[in-house]
Amino acid sequence: MKDPIVTIVVTQRERFSYTITSLESIYKNTSLPFKLIYIDGGSPSPVKNYLAIQAVEKGFKLIRAEHFIPSSKARNLAQTLVNTKYIVFIDNDVSVTPGWLEALVKCAEETQAWVVGPTILEGKVEDQIIHTVGEEAHFKVDRGQRTFHGPQRFTQRKLAEVQNQLRRDPVECVELHCMLVCNAIFETLGPLDENFVSLAEHQDLCLAVTSAGGSIYLEPDAIVAFPHLYAPLKWSDLAFFYERWSEARAHANINHIRAKWNLSKDAPWIRLMSKFSKKHRRYLIRRWFPWQQYKFGRIALFPLGFIIESFLSFLFTKKNDQPKLGRR
Repeated sequence: MKDPIVTIVVTQRERFSYTITSLESIYKNTSLPFKLIYIDGGSPSPVKNYLAIQAVEKGFKLIRAEHFIPSSKARNLAQTLVNTKYIVFIDNDVSVTPGWLEALVKCAEETQAWVVGPTILEGKVEDQIIHTVGEEAHFKVDRGQRTFHGPQRFTQRKLAEVQNQLRRDPVECVELHCMLVCNAIFETLGPLDENFVSLAEHQDLCLAVTSAGGSIYLEPDAIVAFPHLYAPLKWSDLAFFYERWSEARAHANINHIRAKWNLSKDAPWIRLMSKFSKKHRRYLIRRWFPWQQYKFGRIALFPLGFIIESFLSFLFTKKNDQPKLGRR
């Protein structure tokens, strides 16, 4: 058997409760030889113990820290240990389908792409709801303001409705839920920017790739899925969830976006990022109190939801309200 040319790097995004589902799907649905590095930051004891057992049984490298690790920092840590031609960065809540890795590697080999992204679905694979199949990612001037333009393609559409429009094509951006990267690009670009602790990680990397003359491709035959807002968080997920999406981290992240990319303070995309962060932080409230999806519920009962969300944020992020940002 040939030595693997790809290393799968698993990092934690916002929850721990999908760890088993995700890891087992990788080993069940991947026939191409691969190495695997798992960065485990602060997972609860059942997950910690499970990963320790699996690392021995399956022979992957497990790096454990007793504290939460932001995704970009975790990816940088793993990248320094990778000696294969390709890296696949994948979140710990992503499930893969048969042939996914083969398709990504084949695309990279045949196109010489620096970055390749798959079809990313939301919810269960069988639901076939598209999260993204590539994005736009470029700057423009909007009403005198320098802003960023980055809409997703076909988001929330059923895969069957648009599948005949999906081809292996160059795109401007793909997402870090699952992304194949040519390892050599880090010699040119340097490490990932660790100041992106919650927002815009993938846009920053893809813009850097494009600026350096590299190409980014969508490979639609590779299909993965992540739960997004369709699956409930467990109690053991909450501290990690609220740390990543804390108001302080989002604010610091957005300030970094503006400064690094020279975006106007009131640029529409900056407002969109801020709105997304707030909305995602209130994910639990929307699940626990579904009346908030209706206009009457939002108006009449908003104070109750706001109080609960504020309490949860305080409870789980009070020690993290001055986030320590990273390098670059």
